[in-house]
Amino acid sequence: MTYGQIARLLGGRYSPRLVGWAMHATPRDERNIPWHRVINSQGGISTGKVLAHNPDLQKWMLEAEGVAFDDRDKCDLSVYQWSPPRPKARVRLRRRSSKRQSRATKKK
Repeated sequence: MTYGQIARLLGGRYSPRLVGWAMHATPRDERNIPWHRVINSQGGISTGKVLAHNPDLQKWMLEAEGVAFDDRDKCDLSVYQWSPPRPKARVRLRRRSSKRQSRATKKK
């Protein structure tokens, strides 16, 4: 996923940059939150500026999971980007809405 995708999933109240800072603050504990799987919209790593002690850590972790990077240190988002399935509740709401419209039309 990208920082922008997460920002959009949160309803647009957050910027991709804020999501990045939140991911940077992810605790290293027993939950093992996969912070390293969130990248920028160009398929690149953005942690080099905040992980000065180990700027390539995220790239190494992704490569260990099989993600390939090109000579510009970008991965192909069409291959590696994950998007969550669309919620079914939205589809149901649309169906109910159109049923209501059909009923309203019949009553007229």
